[in-house]
Amino acid sequence: MTDTSMWSYRGGDDWSSMNLTGYTVEATDGDIGKVDEASTEVGANYIVVDTGPWIFGKKVMLPAGVISSVDTSDERVRVDRSKDEIKASPEFDETSYRDPAYREDLGGYYGERSTGL
Repeated sequence: MTDTSMWSYRGGDDWSSMNLTGYTVEATDGDIGKVDEASTEVGANYIVVDTGPWIFGKKVMLPAGVISSVDTSDERVRVDRSKDEIKASPEFDETSYRDPAYREDLGGYYGERSTGL
């Protein structure tokens, strides 16, 4: 069963109504790329990050539960995971990233590395 807290913004913050596309994404140890897509589906929120040259132009999907803050003035999304944790996450699959099984795997990966969610 999917951990729904991983797929919801935490602390009552709801950034799902904002257009986060193009925002810089910052891990705990530096920038990782820009938001390519952001979900607005309640209980299934995520961002897809285009990592550019950082991991050879790959994309990664991050559940909303790892987002610690959004700075609209700097257009920056901060996540509470390190670059290494994000780099080691399940590979982004453009054909199945909206499927429950893929999200289950991804939510499990990030849920296991919870920092007090």
